[in-house]
Amino acid sequence: MALLNQRTAALWLALAAAAASTANAFYIPGVAPQTFSREQEVPLKINTLTSTKTQIPRDYYRLPFCQPQGGPVAASENLGEFLTGNKIQSSPYSIHMLTEMYCIKLCQSTLSKIDSSKLLLHIKYGYHNNWIIDNMPSAAIGLDQQGKTRKRYAGGFPIGFMSSDTKKPYIYNHFNIEIDYHPYEDGFRVVGFAVEPLSIAHEFQGGYVWDGKSSDGMAKPLTTCSSAKHLSRGDVRNSQIVAPGENILYTYDVTWHESGVEWSSRWDIYLNEDHLVPAQVHWYSITNSILVVVFLSLLLISVLVRNLRRDIDAYNALAALADEEKDEEEDERGWKLLHADVFRPPSSYPMLFCIFCGSGAQLALTTLCAILLSAAGFLSPARRGSLMVAVLVLYMLFGTVAGYLSGYLYKSMEGRQWQLCTLVTALFVPGIAFSVFLFFNIILFFLHSSASAPFLDVLIVAAMWCCVSVPLVFVGAYFGYKAEAFEFPTVTSTIARAIPEPPNFFLNPKVGIAMAGSIPFVAAYVELFFIMTSLWMDQFYYVFGFTLIVYIIMIITCAEVTVLLVYYQLCAENHRWWWFSFFAAGSSAFFTFVYSIFWFRQLEASRMLMTYLLYFGYMFLICFGMLLVFGTVGALTSFWFVRKIFGTIKVD
Repeated sequence: MALLNQRTAALWLALAAAAASTANAFYIPGVAPQTFSREQEVPLKINTLTSTKTQIPRDYYRLPFCQPQGGPVAASENLGEFLTGNKIQSSPYSIHMLTEMYCIKLCQSTLSKIDSSKLLLHIKYGYHNNWIIDNMPSAAIGLDQQGKTRKRYAGGFPIGFMSSDTKKPYIYNHFNIEIDYHPYEDGFRVVGFAVEPLSIAHEFQGGYVWDGKSSDGMAKPLTTCSSAKHLSRGDVRNSQIVAPGENILYTYDVTWHESGVEWSSRWDIYLNEDHLVPAQVHWYSITNSILVVVFLSLLLISVLVRNLRRDIDAYNALAALADEEKDEEEDERGWKLLHADVFRPPSSYPMLFCIFCGSGAQLALTTLCAILLSAAGFLSPARRGSLMVAVLVLYMLFGTVAGYLSGYLYKSMEGRQWQLCTLVTALFVPGIAFSVFLFFNIILFFLHSSASAPFLDVLIVAAMWCCVSVPLVFVGAYFGYKAEAFEFPTVTSTIARAIPEPPNFFLNPKVGIAMAGSIPFVAAYVELFFIMTSLWMDQFYYVFGFTLIVYIIMIITCAEVTVLLVYYQLCAENHRWWWFSFFAAGSSAFFTFVYSIFWFRQLEASRMLMTYLLYFGYMFLICFGMLLVFGTVGALTSFWFVRKIFGTIKVD
């Protein structure tokens, strides 16, 4: 046992070292660096407005902001960007490499009652601008609770604020754009981008009033900012209030700073949020998870292996006795009595069990490969939507695994409706996900949200499912039905054995299912917090090395817990272990969903019904996927365990 523990410790140390190196490794951005010459135009692009309080992205130009001449032009986007709610467009801001600009007038907007109401609502719901220069999102420069200036590298910067005293809305209408560059032999490259938004009630010299249309206003000087110097926060005397009839003049400054950061490392500060979350927190998560696994492994070795060895030796010794001696020695209890029933197919919905296992294996492999690709750096945040595209493609390709496993299990259970089993495997789980997505997409379309995917992209996803994924499921099912079925070590009787009442409260199958999921959840709850924050609060998450270890630990934990509980169910003479093993391992999804209910308070969500529907609808999908993944792990591990122990005893 000492040698086993040493090997286990060495394995986890190696995985932890790999996680540490991966978390800080060089990423493969997938985009070529863009080099600018002096005074060359550096385009600033606009992405959607986002809010953690509503979870409903909005088109930037639906609000009364300045538009470029000729109207905004949409940037070319991939399928993943559309599905994740990105809508990148051109902007009216004119920026040139190394050219410093101060108090540049952009446009003036006179607020109507409708425009004022729109701005008020979006400011109240905490909507943020998301600007992009050279594929880099803007960091936000602002004041923290102590009044110190700091940068925030995720989530963009707010469009305005509500006064804490008067509760009136104010809009940010001046932007200090700070760009970091790194010089190269052939030019300059952008390595940093931040925006400091300011609210200032602009006034023209001499009391001039501009209608926002004549060209004279562009040439008139302002008393509130100077074209000769940078506007700082201390120069602001009055903020720009949002009210009907207000004239809002938009201005901006551009400053350049040389940086020693290389282009290849420019994303590092975004990914670690300038070390806002110490790496020790992730190490604590890994250590916590490893301790849970080590404890379970020791428990499995000390209890399960010892008991099994004793039981198997006793059963085989009993089988060697003469018939007269058997009558005297036989103890009519224990898991051996189930040899004629233990491989009986599930009494309830055996086809659905096979479908869930096939779909769970498909999701498990998709998740594993996506995490591996992300940890290796192939799915970079510099390529928006790449993770979504990778997940769709991987899930589609692993349809063969779903078809093969569901078909193989269904054949082993002597199922007759193999065509129906294959068809439901191809349509059931993806159909639920697609139906939820389509339902939300239709509602978001009527809410004029940019998160609503275009009709053409919805058709592309449907075509990927119907024309590629479904045929691959049938291909996998064909080979699954052609393969030889499992050979069970015992013969199943015609009449099922009656199941006695559980001897105590803890051996009740429902209690076992309810308790089993708590252990895998405890092993992963710290990392789960960061994943939830990234998913719902517009934070970057890129420590996929840690995610990989936590994912593996959860799989091992689910397998060990389920095997232990299945053994005790067999000892209690309960031969209905199929669905028990699936739900016992998958119950960690229930704990995750309960956790998401309590975590929802962190969003400070609005009272919009759609916010609740989006959050809990997609969390239901995520937890349903967890149920399938870990339920499949528990069911297949238990199947291997039951075959193993019943194959080691002698049965008449």
